[in-house]
Amino acid sequence: MLAKEKEFTRLRDQLSQQRRDLPWERVDKTYVFDGPNGAETLEQLFAGKSQLIVYHFMFAPDWEAGCPSCSFWADTFNGIDVHLRQRDISFLAVSRAPLPKLQAYKQRMGWSFKWVSSFGTEFNYDYYASFTEAEIANGDGFWNYRHQPPGDTEHVGISVFHKGADGQLFHTYSCYARGVDLMNGAYNYIDLTPKGRDEAGQRPGPQAWVRRHDEYDAA
Repeated sequence: MLAKEKEFTRLRDQLSQQRRDLPWERVDKTYVFDGPNGAETLEQLFAGKSQLIVYHFMFAPDWEAGCPSCSFWADTFNGIDVHLRQRDISFLAVSRAPLPKLQAYKQRMGWSFKWVSSFGTEFNYDYYASFTEAEIANGDGFWNYRHQPPGDTEHVGISVFHKGADGQLFHTYSCYARGVDLMNGAYNYIDLTPKGRDEAGQRPGPQAWVRRHDEYDAA
């Protein structure tokens, strides 16, 4: 088992390097977000760093609360931004819901990480984390690098950006679905236990057991 785990670690390191070696896509469109500092462009979200990680948090404009599964991930975000800044990285979450809804939910959950609204912009659509009603009706959206029925307007994702010394912005990577697994520290601990995730048979899906952290006692 130790030999297999060492091999997995080596393969993961190789994959991480291959990810860094992927070609970059220049960002030519201007995006303006609504956040705690007022209106901010994508460039301003870098906050003096050359790298930016965006977590696409599922929270549609007409929802009254954020996605329970995204909330599970977000419970692991508090405090990591100070460490990421030491590695030239800014980190934040983006959702389409208007800022007042995000701020109210953030207060309810007790979170401190930065969270901005892309309401009224094409940002989430351009990075394949949100889908139009037409795409849902047609059963054809481009998500997780293939055409498939999106099912809902919102999907989880993570997008990474780079800003050059000349101010030019590039999109360097995005992942979706199980691609975000490693960013959930709780799941990585659960995977060490004898029962593991123990999600077989959950309905309507593997994460049916997940609740917002203030809802477990009521379940």
